[in-house]
Amino acid sequence: MKAFTYERPATVRDAARLAAERPNAKFIAGGTNLLDLMKLQVETPTTLIDINRLPLDKVEATADGGLRIGALVRNSDLAADPRVRKDYAVLAKALLAGASGQLRNKATTAGNLLQRTRCYYFYDTSKPCNKREPGSGCSAIGGFNRIMAVLDTSDACIATNPSDMNVAMRVLDAGVETLSPNGATRTIPMAQFHRLPGDTPQIETALQPGEIITAVTLPKPVEGLHVYRKVRDRASYAFATVSIAAVIGKADGKITQARMAFGGLAHKPWRVEAAEATLAKGGSADDAADAVLAGARGYGTNDFKIPLTRRTLRAVVTDATRT
Repeated sequence: MKAFTYERPATVRDAARLAAERPNAKFIAGGTNLLDLMKLQVETPTTLIDINRLPLDKVEATADGGLRIGALVRNSDLAADPRVRKDYAVLAKALLAGASGQLRNKATTAGNLLQRTRCYYFYDTSKPCNKREPGSGCSAIGGFNRIMAVLDTSDACIATNPSDMNVAMRVLDAGVETLSPNGATRTIPMAQFHRLPGDTPQIETALQPGEIITAVTLPKPVEGLHVYRKVRDRASYAFATVSIAAVIGKADGKITQARMAFGGLAHKPWRVEAAEATLAKGGSADDAADAVLAGARGYGTNDFKIPLTRRTLRAVVTDATRT
């Protein structure tokens, strides 16, 4: 591990200011992803900014009937919150499907938003990776790419976003609150927070230098059946091959509204409104899958993800109409 400076700012504004002033600084909270990357020298920050003592660890009701989730709320605490379990069950289910109990006790809401890809070649510093070293190439294209993306990839990168939580946040239309070093605040819609790879896969989010996440906001609850289905290689402690977060409304055994977001398919949580409209209008799961998978492309060992997505969506719809 390379040497670094350690800072523990007293305020959120100080944390943002330090991040802007120090080249290659990183915020650290739970460290469940960052520390692993530092050990492998994938990440080599010159400064670690410890934000654990900042007052960002509360879940609070908002005036419009939603929730405001502090950036430092631990995944286990968020999944266990009675309001989340009752009104945002898809989020609780997604969180409980991720990692292990020990990791969920440390991992934070903001850290999960910023979780980096689990692409094999990103973690292997002996192999070219445009995300790790821009311009070096993408080893996953033409390599072993079983867990890689099949939607909106580029010649520069076919990595996926690994987070379970992010998929649920996308289906719930979450917003990401931030603070800039100059004190300015903004809320970034979840749909715009993560970026597609394009020619700059190393730029993964809409955050600007020094900008720090302070909270995630959820709008008022959406009624319906909350589902999180995760297809993975083993029953626990594994990332999604394909996942679906859904909130489905129905009447007389028929779907009347649907929200769906997919994990394991793209560089960001994937949501296609045309697929949701298809189900709400009485279309079949296969028709909805056609909309989701429009333009999908496999790269060899991940070709199976395309029919797997179709089967997984069909299973979610079948279970929802039977329940």
